[in-house]
Amino acid sequence: MPEPRLRALGLPDLSALIELEASGQAHPWSATRLEQALAAAEYAVLGLEDAAGLIGHAVVSRQPFDAELESILIAPERRGEGLAGRLLAAVIERAREWGAERLLLEVRAGNAAAIALYRRAGFAEDGRRRGYYPPLAGTEREDALLMSLPLA
Repeated sequence: MPEPRLRALGLPDLSALIELEASGQAHPWSATRLEQALAAAEYAVLGLEDAAGLIGHAVVSRQPFDAELESILIAPERRGEGLAGRLLAAVIERAREWGAERLLLEVRAGNAAAIALYRRAGFAEDGRRRGYYPPLAGTEREDALLMSLPLA
């Protein structure tokens, strides 16, 4: 099986992004929010695709001194293959190209796989937002861990 291809996504990819969000997120981004990210100069939307189509994406925003990873998602059937790490490396590279001093993110405190991914990439925990995330099925509101990676 050939290696999935990494590329910058644009407005023609909107329907594939909407479909991926719906298949892999408990609280998917709206079509409007995805479209705005694709169209805005201060955002980069990176995607991984194989012969079947889009299998992962990451959204990173450019801020005055930092960059923020706003979303990273791999199709449920492709998780565990190291694809999120590949996307994260591309996000880090993009943030460095922008001259960002740090890459910031928020992650559900209970998302052990994502937290492990971020720690392997060198992110450190900066703080916690209590009760930040809406509940998933059968759970209470969940804390957000604030993490950052120095880039400069």
